[in-house]
Amino acid sequence: MRKLIGSWSFYKKTLMIAIPIMVQNLITNFVALIDNIMVGAIGTEQMTGVAIINQLLFVFNLAVFGAVSGSGIFSAQFFGKGDREGVRHTMRFKLITAAFICLAGIAVFIFAADPLVNMYLKGEDAGLDVAKTFIFAKDYLAVMLIGLVPFALENVYSSTLREGGIATVSMYAGIVAVITNTILNALLIFGLGPFPALGVKGAAIATITSRFIQAGIVVFWTHWKRNELVYPKSLYRSLFVPKELIKRISIKGLIPLTANECLWSLGIATLAACYSIRGVDVVAGQNISSTVVNLFNVLFIAFGSGVSVVIGQLLGANELTEAKEAAPKLIAFSTLLCVVVGSVMAIFAPLFPLMYNTTDNVRDLATAFIIISAIWMPAHGMLHATYFTLRSGGKTVITFFFDCGFSWIVSVPLAFCLASFTSLDIISVYFMVQSAEIIKCVIGGTLIYKGVWLSNIVK
Repeated sequence: MRKLIGSWSFYKKTLMIAIPIMVQNLITNFVALIDNIMVGAIGTEQMTGVAIINQLLFVFNLAVFGAVSGSGIFSAQFFGKGDREGVRHTMRFKLITAAFICLAGIAVFIFAADPLVNMYLKGEDAGLDVAKTFIFAKDYLAVMLIGLVPFALENVYSSTLREGGIATVSMYAGIVAVITNTILNALLIFGLGPFPALGVKGAAIATITSRFIQAGIVVFWTHWKRNELVYPKSLYRSLFVPKELIKRISIKGLIPLTANECLWSLGIATLAACYSIRGVDVVAGQNISSTVVNLFNVLFIAFGSGVSVVIGQLLGANELTEAKEAAPKLIAFSTLLCVVVGSVMAIFAPLFPLMYNTTDNVRDLATAFIIISAIWMPAHGMLHATYFTLRSGGKTVITFFFDCGFSWIVSVPLAFCLASFTSLDIISVYFMVQSAEIIKCVIGGTLIYKGVWLSNIVK
């Protein structure tokens, strides 16, 4: 047990990074819940249309996350080594790759929006107008495209700050952004006071406005503190990144991690499409449940970010023995945290769908999805910490097969076959797909135990 339990001082460094991220993500996801309720108050079609676009934007968001994470495993180790010039080069690399992803994402959403949205509009459900749902989805997407650039820019800056152990700036920026988003949502969705009632377009305007504010705060603070941080100095004087570093980041970080995040998020989107074979009510139920589940998931997701920084800095400082001892303790803590959080979520699961103006069938589906997610949350907590530990050592090819490979080889085919070719109800299908994660837990535990991830990639 001593190998799995550390002292308070051991966990403190990780929590100092994780807690600000938890607070920021908790507030952000709570506001997302409020947004969902506000949009749902004007109709199920509006709520479902927004849910479909958010599922598609999720792929873009994780593509950006994969790109900055690819450089981030180098940034964390450069920080551990004390090499600020290396950090500056990796940040430039992040900016360049994020710009390309923004251009590609905008092009895809402009030219392929119709077939992507229609992929989710299957089945017949009483009281739900599929044609209206399609229109609301397109209206929401048209405005949300403007927010892709500030989202990517904020991710580049915030991720670099976190890799250096500074997480509070992003937290404060996120708090300001979500307050702005909530106020503008109320004003623009319902048309309070002198403001027009714009419905889903109002929700999108509120979101992109808050993103510009959030990015502005983080970027301004970083350059204001450039003398203390060092690496923001001369950041834009050129776009030079050493050729050898470009090669190393691309091979170990950018290509496998960006591909992983894109394919994994596409896998999640495809899973949702598989479930939607059973009707549009399932899409609405999943929208409610995912919004609620994301609110609780922020705890182990943020802790995973802390794990990546702590393990990455230990590896960069060439303290391999300390890293090997730290990893199982952090993974065990993440798993235990999810046992507690999952229990709370399961207890309150029936209450959340009652806040939505939707049908009883949608509420019942959402409740069941939330309870199943709560049951399997400890497994996800373990897997998340395991993934970030493997990634911190530059073992990105392993994480590629561990993460998105599993989704496409196991989860997606299983969901498609069960939803298309069996008479099982959608609740049973969802539970069986979630239970497949046990296989990943066994694989992940074996990889951590063998220490295949112990590597200093900036030596």
